[in-house]
Amino acid sequence: MLKLVEKMYTAVTHLNGNRNGGTVKNKDTGGQLDLTIAKPKEMGGKGDPGTNPEQLFAAGYSACFGGAMAAIAKGRNVSDMEITAHVPFGKADDGGFAISVTFEIKLPHLDRETAEQVIQEAHQICPYSRATRGNIEVNFVVL
Repeated sequence: MLKLVEKMYTAVTHLNGNRNGGTVKNKDTGGQLDLTIAKPKEMGGKGDPGTNPEQLFAAGYSACFGGAMAAIAKGRNVSDMEITAHVPFGKADDGGFAISVTFEIKLPHLDRETAEQVIQEAHQICPYSRATRGNIEVNFVVL
């Protein structure tokens, strides 16, 4: 288990309700996050406007992973990177529920070998990658 030894920032959110019509807001800064949570039709929801935990996870993980790639880049130009995160939700083989992640990553200023190296190194330091390692499947597609 990894232990946090130096806190740099703490995100604080508040959920009122649940994944089918609740709201989630951040409490740590000026309230930029203020979202309605809505269950997708594919999961039995009504298709109401809103976001869901899988979208929030995809956004958070991809943003964090992009930061890790920028930290690893060591002078290599990753300024125009693009990351598309696919986070399917479904039944797990143990009877519970699970997610997986597939990142489609575009690093237009790097050759394929260098891009793959940056991605693998970033996967070693990204907090989301470290938190999920060994728990969910994470795949990378270099575009």
